[in-house]
Amino acid sequence: MQSIYWVLTWACHRKCAHCYDDRFRPYVRGALTEVVAEGQRAYERVIANLPDDMTWANRDTGQRERTSLILAGGELLIDGVREELFYPALDAIRARWGDKGPRLAMQATGDILTPDILDAVLARGITSIAIASIDDYHVGMKGERKFRFMEKIRALMASRGVHEVSIGGAKSDKLKSPDPAARPPADGPTFLFFGAQEDLWIGELWPRGRAWANGLSNAGYETNFCARWSGGRNFLKMHEAGSEIAIEPDGSIYPCCLKTKAPLGSLAEERLEDILNSVAALPAIQALNDGDPERMGEASGWSREDFRANSVATDGKGREVANMCLGCDHYFEAHLGAELRALRAERLAAAKLTAPAT
Repeated sequence: MQSIYWVLTWACHRKCAHCYDDRFRPYVRGALTEVVAEGQRAYERVIANLPDDMTWANRDTGQRERTSLILAGGELLIDGVREELFYPALDAIRARWGDKGPRLAMQATGDILTPDILDAVLARGITSIAIASIDDYHVGMKGERKFRFMEKIRALMASRGVHEVSIGGAKSDKLKSPDPAARPPADGPTFLFFGAQEDLWIGELWPRGRAWANGLSNAGYETNFCARWSGGRNFLKMHEAGSEIAIEPDGSIYPCCLKTKAPLGSLAEERLEDILNSVAALPAIQALNDGDPERMGEASGWSREDFRANSVATDGKGREVANMCLGCDHYFEAHLGAELRALRAERLAAAKLTAPAT
């Protein structure tokens, strides 16, 4: 895959109004132990069931490049997650692939990052750090405060030789690297800032989670997330440009970071190649791979007009909103979720029959 986005845990120290999943929130005491245990039970099997070859073909350069494995939460650096799950997962990744492993990236809010923690993640192979809280939705970041926070992060990163890069699309100079034309040292660690700002992130918020419940998603029907990077487009094309999947803490996998209403399968049970090869036979999955969700129901009697009619829902503000993701959700609920569960049961039954006797 070109990229794999792996949420290791739902545990977070924030409960932001714009979050795309209600499960990202603070957990305390026994609840924290329980939610972290979900990731602890799965991460070794997830790593074992990822491809042996963690590279993809860059046709522009004619070279093979290492997969980008992006580790995220929640917040990976809080007490109860950092030492218990995040660091062991990083160590297991290194043990699985060694120097031929994926490029390791992480996302964090940044307000927990200390010099010692930064040293620890760099020592464990993290080469890219996204500070993902630069917006008005994160508490303490509204207005000019986010820019003062950015200067503190810049000073910390500079002290460890971590070079800043700019995310594409930012219009405000305050949201760009001080020297956006500068190139980072070859193979040196980098960091960047992003968040749900109109001129920094994708602009529209996903019709998901608290963003939906709070009526913050303004993405209309013309906003085809499926055809964008981190959407479903090209996710089946393993080892090619544009291929990406998303993983949840229990190992469930999805064709996009927004996540469909049901998973394609689980890396806690099966290898990624086996899951993708199996689901690729479904016409609806092929439509998602083409970035054309309107077409996903045609084989089962849903026309494009039917899809559009099922792409409307009422958000938390009582607004009627039309979005392709909503149509995809309804099709999963009506048809595709059951088809995926049946395929998964068939694969697991076949694997049980061919497993060596113990």
